[in-house]
Amino acid sequence: MQEPLLGAEGPDYDTFPEKPPPSPRETTRVGALQNKRVFLATFAAVLGNFSFGYALVYTSPVIPALEHSLDPNLSLTKTQASWFGSVFTLGAAAGGLSAMVLNDLLGRKLSIMFSAIPSAAGYALMAGAHGLWMLLLGRTLTGFAGGLTAACIPVYVSEIAPAGVRGALGATPQLMAVFGSLSLYALGLLLPWRWLAVAGEGPVLVMILLLGFMPNSPRFLLSRGRDSEALQALAWLRGADADIRWEFEQIQDNVRRQSSHLSWAEARDPHMYRPIVIALLMRFLQQLTGITPILVYLQSIFDSTAVLLPPEDDAAIVGAVRLLSVLIAALTMDLAGRKALLFVSGYAMGWGPITWLLMSEILPLRARGVASGLCVLVSWLTAFALTKSFLLVVNAFGLQAPFFFFAAVCSVNLAFTGCCVPETKGRSLEQIESFFRSGRRSFLR
Repeated sequence: MQEPLLGAEGPDYDTFPEKPPPSPRETTRVGALQNKRVFLATFAAVLGNFSFGYALVYTSPVIPALEHSLDPNLSLTKTQASWFGSVFTLGAAAGGLSAMVLNDLLGRKLSIMFSAIPSAAGYALMAGAHGLWMLLLGRTLTGFAGGLTAACIPVYVSEIAPAGVRGALGATPQLMAVFGSLSLYALGLLLPWRWLAVAGEGPVLVMILLLGFMPNSPRFLLSRGRDSEALQALAWLRGADADIRWEFEQIQDNVRRQSSHLSWAEARDPHMYRPIVIALLMRFLQQLTGITPILVYLQSIFDSTAVLLPPEDDAAIVGAVRLLSVLIAALTMDLAGRKALLFVSGYAMGWGPITWLLMSEILPLRARGVASGLCVLVSWLTAFALTKSFLLVVNAFGLQAPFFFFAAVCSVNLAFTGCCVPETKGRSLEQIESFFRSGRRSFLR
């Protein structure tokens, strides 16, 4: 077995030497089965992101309907509408906080499955709501489920995916979240607001049924000393004919070196805190682009402008464009690279899907469960501050004020990408972790 960090300094230094390349016929045959099973496990998991995207924008058609409701118990004022829109993000922050414990306690897969309980309860409360408190509690519970899945699913997907398709699969959580939002916008043209909540229960049930048959993350199983289960999980994911010995040994070696609990002294080591700080700043800056308040109040934003189409149609068009953009990102990020898309593309092709992927790629294994939850916590606390204040700022200063701020943040994001974000295309998670441990600033030297 290759020792990962014993290479000498110099141009020939390579942290993890590659195996001899397989024949094209072997690659095609084994890779097809391998990727089919990984795709199936990924699809089962990212149904949680579909539900998250659906729940996030639930208020877009519902707030205008409730502002004109004839039921005094459900009619919303501007202040109540801002709470109805923003309380979801508080729930998501709590979900991220819980993921700091559940991700490593239950494991990635069981944590995702656990999110179905608050999600189903939240939709049921909103479907049967006869007062504001039921709407707010329902939004909080669906937000909690969304925050939990936002922390767990990217980690699960990155840990089961081979390096060659990890970029494409890493974009699927955002892709499914956008598809969930588009589905809500489309159903909002057809269904009343209560039935929109009922429809949200469907993806949650399908996720539970499918994910129950999928394996847990081999890396998580190894970290819990369940080596035989980890080997079985990796063998299932890669296919019976795949040679998994080299990959399993590299994962096993990395897990063994990080088997002890992370101490505060180790957390101050640059190879540990540097990727965590980069991931936290990515999540913080992503939310500062204003995406969450824009999506939550999208129909109300269009209603206040002089657009030609009805606001609900405009919202559906935005959802379709976002879906197409994320799909393009998923197909190109393993070719163009993560940083290139962060530089040249818009939110849905860059800072939307790629920051979630990079978070799951660069976080060190020993801190991955806790740090991913911390990233989600920071992300959604930022989103709450923006979403709660958005309508108030618009009423006081006009719609242009927050958008000028969001544009300024995008400029800061470009500088941050250039100086701080590493390119991870084509690298295994173990290679990425060794990159930070080596103290280098680029994979090229």
